[in-house]
Amino acid sequence: MRVYIVHYSEIALKGKNRGYFEKKLVNNIRSKIGKDEKPKIRREYGRIVIESDSPEIGEVLKKTPGVRYFAVAVRIDPRMDEITRSAVKLAPDCGTFRVMTKRSFKGFPLNSMEVNRTVGESILKSKENLKVDLENPEKTIYIEISSKNAYVYSERVEGIGGLPVGVSGRVVCLLSGGIDSPVSAFMAMKRGAEAILVHFFNSTLHSPGVRKKIHDIARKLSEYHRLKLYMVPFKDIQLEIIRCIPSEYRMVVYRRSMMRMASMIADAEGAIGIFTGDNLGQVASQTLANMRVIYRASDHPVFAPLIGFDKEEIVDMAKKIGTYEISILPYDDCCSLMVSRHPVTKASLEEVERMEGACDLREKEAVENAEVFEYG
Repeated sequence: MRVYIVHYSEIALKGKNRGYFEKKLVNNIRSKIGKDEKPKIRREYGRIVIESDSPEIGEVLKKTPGVRYFAVAVRIDPRMDEITRSAVKLAPDCGTFRVMTKRSFKGFPLNSMEVNRTVGESILKSKENLKVDLENPEKTIYIEISSKNAYVYSERVEGIGGLPVGVSGRVVCLLSGGIDSPVSAFMAMKRGAEAILVHFFNSTLHSPGVRKKIHDIARKLSEYHRLKLYMVPFKDIQLEIIRCIPSEYRMVVYRRSMMRMASMIADAEGAIGIFTGDNLGQVASQTLANMRVIYRASDHPVFAPLIGFDKEEIVDMAKKIGTYEISILPYDDCCSLMVSRHPVTKASLEEVERMEGACDLREKEAVENAEVFEYG
């Protein structure tokens, strides 16, 4: 029978909590598989087995955080004659090969090296034009042996790695529409956090095309795990900031207001922290001094996973996860509205708080009027 063999990396190091992580990964895989597919999924020691060879499941596994790699394998009885016969069928007719065995069932009569040697010799006898290359083979025959089954396959597909979404709690992810913030949200999910996306929009500045762009980014990210999107109206707050805050400070105050509202949403959603796409020194609001002032507005810890990345590294990641082509579509960033050509780069917390005291920022009202969407 052909089955999917799914492997993980970090979960194996979780000790007594390993079962919890494995169950979460199984549940995430099951929830992402289409309604027409209802395969049997079970946990074995060190692997997850899915009784199906449907290509749809392969596409799901490629985008499931927690999956290190997977393969479509032949499941057979754990006997050397069955293992050898299946390995010979998978071996190429010419070129170079090697055999790699993982034996989780220590009661099997041969150890891994002995299985490799026995199977390799049988393949060489059956295929005259094959040679062994242990370092850089053209084909690898993989064998996994458990107490009840053995699995043989020759192709691995790399997954995302990381941890299953949900094991690290829930976070709010600020989503601007640029390249950086979707990558930050993806990295939160890769490390096991459920993502609540939050976008602030100015209805007079943002066209329907911009709103579609934000929804398209959310939809793309939901391919990795289901998520929620808050669209928070920012026009009235922004006009009030423009009225009472000097232009060189507006960028900082815009973002402080967003942090306060993100904290309100975090409270409502039971989120632990806030993820942002900030990258040190990229723009004026992302100097160390300004980020300190901005982050102080949040009641929750603020995380910036891209803080030390080069822009090229962020772009490469955006391309890899599929958000780059959406992010580069033109849009108006409301944070750039009516700000100075020379914004402050070393804002004083005391000065900013003093200026905010003169504003009537109806942030709670804006959060209450937010539109909420679910994807995935």
